[in-house]
Amino acid sequence: MSLLPRTAGEFSSAEYWERFFKKRGEKAFEWYGDYNKLCGVLHKYIKVKDKVLVVGCGNSELSEQMYDVGYKHLINIDISETVINNMNQRNFERRPDLRFQQIDATKTPFEDGSFQVVLDKGTLDAMASEEEGALASSMITEMSRVLSFGGRYVCITLAQESVIKLAVAHFVSLGWAARLHCLQNDTESEEDSFALPVFVLICTKFRQPMPMPILEMCLGEDGASTRFTQVSELLSTVREHQAYSVLRKRLRTGTDVSSNVSLTLCHVKTGLPKYTLTVQDSAPGTKVPKSNHFAIFIVPQGSETAWLYSSAEGHKQLAASANFRRLVIVAMHRNQDYANMEAVQAELSPMVMDLAPPAMPHNHQVPFLSATGDLGWREVVSTGVSELSGEYCVENVRGEDGELYRRLVFLSNAALIQSESKLVSKNTTGYKKKGKKKVKPTTPSTVPSSSLSVDTGFLCCEHHKLMVAGLSMLGIDTQQKNINAASIFLVGLGGGGLPQFLRDFVPGVTVEVVELDPVVLEVAKEWFGFRPDERLTVTLGDGLELITAYGKEGRLFDAIMFDVDNKDNTVGMSCPPASFVEVSILQKVNSLLTPTGVFILNLVCRDSLLKKSLLERLRSVFPTIISGDVEGEVNQVLMCHKGDNRSPDTANTLQSLGQAAKSLQSTLGSDKTGNHSPNIDISELIKELKIA
Repeated sequence: MSLLPRTAGEFSSAEYWERFFKKRGEKAFEWYGDYNKLCGVLHKYIKVKDKVLVVGCGNSELSEQMYDVGYKHLINIDISETVINNMNQRNFERRPDLRFQQIDATKTPFEDGSFQVVLDKGTLDAMASEEEGALASSMITEMSRVLSFGGRYVCITLAQESVIKLAVAHFVSLGWAARLHCLQNDTESEEDSFALPVFVLICTKFRQPMPMPILEMCLGEDGASTRFTQVSELLSTVREHQAYSVLRKRLRTGTDVSSNVSLTLCHVKTGLPKYTLTVQDSAPGTKVPKSNHFAIFIVPQGSETAWLYSSAEGHKQLAASANFRRLVIVAMHRNQDYANMEAVQAELSPMVMDLAPPAMPHNHQVPFLSATGDLGWREVVSTGVSELSGEYCVENVRGEDGELYRRLVFLSNAALIQSESKLVSKNTTGYKKKGKKKVKPTTPSTVPSSSLSVDTGFLCCEHHKLMVAGLSMLGIDTQQKNINAASIFLVGLGGGGLPQFLRDFVPGVTVEVVELDPVVLEVAKEWFGFRPDERLTVTLGDGLELITAYGKEGRLFDAIMFDVDNKDNTVGMSCPPASFVEVSILQKVNSLLTPTGVFILNLVCRDSLLKKSLLERLRSVFPTIISGDVEGEVNQVLMCHKGDNRSPDTANTLQSLGQAAKSLQSTLGSDKTGNHSPNIDISELIKELKIA
């Protein structure tokens, strides 16, 4: 026997409620929570002496319990004749002054200003689905009439968006104040009628209408209120709490290793993201100690983008290593204040307990874990806005290896590091010449940003190392064994780490870079040690247009590199943009290469069909393609040799490449200052390459 409505419209049907109460009989059905859950808020806004009109009372025990604690001036109305008869019979002897009357809440016989409080438990929700809200509008208009000045409309609701928008807009237009309390459901029962939280809307009537809207939201009975200027802001906050409640219910009643649930906690005053929490359950069959129910792992600041902390597979590996039934992985955001580990624990503890696994003992002590024992370190040194890429920030961080790094991040995709360089103190200049002792890095707290410089000999990005190693392909043809004086054309500057490395450590090489975004060029020069000169030049413009122009001029290069990201996140290839790998462009690239030239492409593609199509296009233009994978990342570096049209001999090609790699490695030296040496072993990188 189902007592729940089959459709939302049945909430407001008199016939439905007639059937409902006849089936339910004498059993009280506490629709949106019982008295014990609601009493804290009700007592705050309803005085014992107030005359209260309870609309849509049903057979709830709420009025009876309020009567028993001293509220003697209650009038209960309902559209159902059955329920009114039952409630009068039920209370005839025990509560002779508790009145129940069959009255339509949209047309009551009461005089204007008759009540200090109108109490509504789910009635507005029921009526809002009827006649496109017309029935609900009629009811709240009637309730506005019967309330006295200073009176309150107290509505217990699930806060469906249409309901809150209708009610709040109505009362605000009359100059009333509106406050919404969110009451979290604390039960863990799987048989709860609702996973959604219950809200209590308090609308206060003033003799003189308020000139400005008063819109507030409180968590719990006595939580601090947050004020809003627009109804839309209030609705957005309501949706967030509803989504969190559903998530909380789901996590409390089951486990799912594949779900990888994530939520973001925002700063109360600013509304800016402060923590992102990801829930990872242990895999089925994992042997977990009985006491290891639940733990919180704090990701060090600056390490959020590491594979272990940012990918689904990394989360599973981290959870397996921690060996708890459930692990909550906490990442901290930029531009927020984190005093120390103890302060973070104190701030998170009340919230994360809501995410505990089912059946965890109530007195269980939840440990906080960290890879480094502290919060890590991050310092934002510059921010700005690019017309092409939006907001960006340049930040210094301490890696898990204890070294300092500088990063460029575009906030439209804050999980992606656009560029990264290693930092050293200007007083130590990092790695000294051979034979000199490596200087221990200084702690961030003792090194101001002004005394740090970029180590141009340290390539942080593994795909950049592979791209440098790809130059070995210039030596697999007997016509050119030495890449000294090679000319390189690079599309995409980033922080300038790759072109600066090539200029500083490959003797005689000339590098031409094309970059679309002038802001990126300025950031590279100011913050990433990028120093253009006669051997390292930059053109601001569209790479595809420049490729076409160079083709018309008859320009030739020994190597062409694409290291440019795709701003369109809707496709499965984030590097390069699809337009850069059309056959017509690949043919133009081929025509710009010397007879033994090489085209090197940084590819980031999650779509297997798209990747297959791209490889087919490349093979139609280049006879030899060698690929190198970046461990733990999606990046794949493709090295396309122009050569001739012969089918590649795999063994000979890779053998020749190994010999050429040794030759290239031997040419790499220190930069012109003698203070930086390259951190790259080309011979080892070449061993992992394969014919694509």
